[in-house]
Amino acid sequence: MLFGDVSFRSPGLVRIVVGVAATVLIAQVIGCGRTPNGSPPEHSQAATQASADAKDGATSSAAAPAEVASEPPSPDTNATTSDSSTVRPPRRTLRPVQLGAFPGVSPATPAHAAGASKSEPDEDPQSTGASDRTDRIIAALRPLQVLLGEWRGLTARSFGGFKAIDQPSWVWDLTTDPGQPALVMQSDESPYFRHLRLTYLPQNETYFLSMRDADGKVRTFRGTFVEPPRDVPGDDRKLQRTFKLKLTEVGEGPAGERWQLVFNQQENNRCLIEISRARGSGAFRRMDTVALQRKGTSFALSDTDYGEKTCVISQGLGTIAVSYKGRTYWVCCTGCKAAFEEDPERWIARFERLRNKAAQ
Repeated sequence: MLFGDVSFRSPGLVRIVVGVAATVLIAQVIGCGRTPNGSPPEHSQAATQASADAKDGATSSAAAPAEVASEPPSPDTNATTSDSSTVRPPRRTLRPVQLGAFPGVSPATPAHAAGASKSEPDEDPQSTGASDRTDRIIAALRPLQVLLGEWRGLTARSFGGFKAIDQPSWVWDLTTDPGQPALVMQSDESPYFRHLRLTYLPQNETYFLSMRDADGKVRTFRGTFVEPPRDVPGDDRKLQRTFKLKLTEVGEGPAGERWQLVFNQQENNRCLIEISRARGSGAFRRMDTVALQRKGTSFALSDTDYGEKTCVISQGLGTIAVSYKGRTYWVCCTGCKAAFEEDPERWIARFERLRNKAAQ
């Protein structure tokens, strides 16, 4: 084997020569004092340090609150390549960003994305949309307010050899749920129901009734008129309100049976509550009829309005005088009186708005 002008025949000496040649060849290819990519050693060290700093920054930001730098970091003037015109990009610290947590959030960011809590109700009872909905509910219940007042009832069915006596009373309820006005009935003696709450669902255009029976169980009903309200002249030529409102229990009630109630208003001072029940998918069969006769003053209807005695809330006949800021108004029942006293300005403003609308 020859290397230069010298001939080597010893195997050991051949290995030494080959090793030296390989070292010289590597030095020529890589270059002395330079990194494999042609950059000087100090550039490689700076890049390594920048990578380590980035990792340290990302690690520390996980334990600390996220922050967004208001100004970009100044460039590192010491980090240059062999080409003096090329400057290494400024070192950046990587940190998580939480939108909406700091003043730098874009105005286009939604409020809920910025962490704002929604404390307002979805539907403000004082908003225009909610006010219109309230007006629709009260208007739908207005034909039924002939039920207002105290009644004396008698069942057709006997209990222990005697017919049960019922003395229910109806009033408006506009305070329990201001967004869902209702007519409510209370009875301490009825064998069938102790509390009724009747309202209207504009979205479904149906009436909804919740009932607590004599055993304390709650039943819910939905329905509509099978005979719409009509005002017809009576024997005394006074207008008499008539209608039939059928409400069927939603789902199965206690003991696997369903109830059905029909409010059969025969005239202003007489009403029948027809109670039927069905088991499973069977037909409804009459269980009892409660005949109600009004107690006290006869209910009066008007084919226009009630003048200065128009109820400021229900637009029915006002029977109770209330006052606010020196002016007298009228309400039709204790329920409307309670609502007026709780928020008189709301109801006065609504009353004036409806009167102006009717005058147009």
